[in-house]
Amino acid sequence: MAEPKGGVKCSFCEREKQDTTVLIAGKRGHICDRCIEQALQLVKEELNERSSSSLYKAINLLKPAEIKKHLDEYVIGQEDAKKVLSVSVYNHYKRVTQKAATQEEDVEIEKSNVIMVGETGTGKTLLARTIARIINVPFCMADATVLTEAGYVGEDVESILTRLLQAADYDVAAAERGIVFIDEIDKISRKSDNPSITRDVSGEGVQQGLLKLLEGSFVNVPPQGGRKHPDQKMIQVNTRNILFVCGGAFEGIDRKIAKRLQSQTLGFGAQKGLEDLDRNNYLQYVSPQDLRSFGLIPELIGRLPVVTHLNSLDQKTLRKILTEPKNSIIKQYVKLFELDGVKLTFDKAVFDLIVEKALEFKLGARGLRSICEAIMMDAMFDAPSEKETKDLHITLEYAKAKMKRSAINRLKVA
Repeated sequence: MAEPKGGVKCSFCEREKQDTTVLIAGKRGHICDRCIEQALQLVKEELNERSSSSLYKAINLLKPAEIKKHLDEYVIGQEDAKKVLSVSVYNHYKRVTQKAATQEEDVEIEKSNVIMVGETGTGKTLLARTIARIINVPFCMADATVLTEAGYVGEDVESILTRLLQAADYDVAAAERGIVFIDEIDKISRKSDNPSITRDVSGEGVQQGLLKLLEGSFVNVPPQGGRKHPDQKMIQVNTRNILFVCGGAFEGIDRKIAKRLQSQTLGFGAQKGLEDLDRNNYLQYVSPQDLRSFGLIPELIGRLPVVTHLNSLDQKTLRKILTEPKNSIIKQYVKLFELDGVKLTFDKAVFDLIVEKALEFKLGARGLRSICEAIMMDAMFDAPSEKETKDLHITLEYAKAKMKRSAINRLKVA
């Protein structure tokens, strides 16, 4: 190609060759290093914009009432918790999908992580998992009991985000808009207010480590777990748009709530204040003050601003849980037998027996499945082999006989 008049120039910005660091020749002209850098920057911005747009489209953002309606199909009762979670999730993802509006108005909406207080088997995990499925975002569940302070036997707090990355197939952009449910958060409560010669490596030390995750910061995450592969390359994850939902039984917190309420109802009008209290469910009065007295540090409580409770399950609620939700336990057994060509039916009195035993063993909704397994084990063992069996009806007498022979019937409750 003939050299242009006046020497070689960049075909885009027309800089002379001597004014550039590198001038690359092509079939139809030349391009300098500065134009290459600008073009690369434009390509990156365009790709990021397209990636962000696809993320926003992927999130199935529903109104709070719609989210609660979907939750009602899978979770029986817990109206307060469902309403709080629906609003929190809606506000969080509305904030995530507002790309630049908040920056233009100089108003930055902070995320509101949630903490749920409730007895075991009341539906804390089910609520978090169901909401993640409805919104269509990656979801992971972590157990706080295995976490320890960095440098001690156990898992680092960053391993929580490793699970989230795995749930998102290591798509960092998808993981950065996911939901993390941290169970057993009460097990990392501060052991004592008194100074000790030993470190609280699985209590207050873990709470301190969780602060950076909950607030929103760039965290270096080991993709294969932290301590088994020390030489692995870290993945940087921004937790700013990750919604953290924490749950715990907080065994004994009802006594702390009762003590606080009793101390507030002294003096004039004390009798009226005491009469208004629901003594059978003190958890509904839970506050950040009670969480602090239980052993959570103030910095952690401040990063979990939304506090809600789950009611204990009574006989009526357990009866509904057994049969009514879309994925109820009874419907699951019917489906299992249907896959073997067997039509399974129950006497209604069997459901009442299962609920009575669950209440007796104080295992919450999880106890329902254990009791059903005890009743159905022999039938599930024999039915696939018996080709002639097409109908199976479970009577009250059959259920009582199986319960009597089962080891679960020997469970003693203190």
